[in-house]
Amino acid sequence: MLNDLEILADARSIEDVWAHLVKYMDGYGFDRLIYGFTRFRTANSYGDPKDVLILSNFGDAYLTGFIDDGLYFDAPMVQWAAENVGASSWQVMIDKAMAGEMPPEALRVLEFNRAHNVTAGYSIGFRDASARAKGAMGLAARAGITQAEVDATWAEHGREIFVVANMAHLKLMCLPYSGTRRMLTNRQREVLEWVGDGKTTQDIATIMDLTPATVEKHLRLARESLDVETTAQAVLKASFQNQIFLLET
Repeated sequence: MLNDLEILADARSIEDVWAHLVKYMDGYGFDRLIYGFTRFRTANSYGDPKDVLILSNFGDAYLTGFIDDGLYFDAPMVQWAAENVGASSWQVMIDKAMAGEMPPEALRVLEFNRAHNVTAGYSIGFRDASARAKGAMGLAARAGITQAEVDATWAEHGREIFVVANMAHLKLMCLPYSGTRRMLTNRQREVLEWVGDGKTTQDIATIMDLTPATVEKHLRLARESLDVETTAQAVLKASFQNQIFLLET
């Protein structure tokens, strides 16, 4: 496990973290993962879907229904992970369904999962420092593996799996990503960094040897890339997405 933690700690990109995590979890029979992280959660929402970092190796057909069509919002284990810290067996929702304690919208998610051979697994809710931030991960077992077998694996290796998942989450929180899938250019990053340092447009123009009009153009393009209305929002969102004040650009 120490080797896996070192690899995750040294990873320099989201792609590197995710590739190793997928490989690691597959070794324990979890061949499909889905991870989500938001800093814009409210009482009734996870924020704009464009601002949520979502990583998954599920197939397109599953992700279209689960993410694009919004089934995740009614998924019982997603709700559990959003409200809790720790790990939970999917036996919890199986028991509720068998006892008739699950609402129709949640049962619809279970039927969708069964149709895609998503029937056994574990969910993890991560501890986050902000009330508006939340990270969670679903681990789906390989088709044919029963929930009892998954629970037996977790009883033996769950502590290691949970620690590696937490390391991956903490690392992903620190790496640059773009919710709009449009990364800022170096110029856009630089002008936002100077705004974050309290500089005026004229100050930035002098520092960067540009005209004020060119600085304004870079700020406008940065706002468009980040899908916000004001420069203050752009600075905040770029900071949340780790797109400014980078060690390397």
